[in-house]
Amino acid sequence: MLVLPAELTHVQARAALAMLRQAAAVEPGPEVVVDATALERFDSSALAVLLGLRRSCRHAGHTLAVRGLAPRLRTLAGLYGVGALLPEAATPV
Repeated sequence: MLVLPAELTHVQARAALAMLRQAAAVEPGPEVVVDATALERFDSSALAVLLGLRRSCRHAGHTLAVRGLAPRLRTLAGLYGVGALLPEAATPV
């Protein structure tokens, strides 16, 4: 499982996406799960990072799911019309 940092704004976006892409490349299985529960400070760049990661995952034949996305960021994704592109990960039993 990949983990987002506590802060993900325009300043951190490029480095965060590079790190997440590297980590996703070695994730086993067909689904890459991103844990966003630590994410507290963000702007729309966080969505750009997640969508960029989704593109990389799809290119590699994987799907992307997000766990614990902040309600405010989920709302922002809906406003931008990309909410369906970032499905919620199933909660482990």
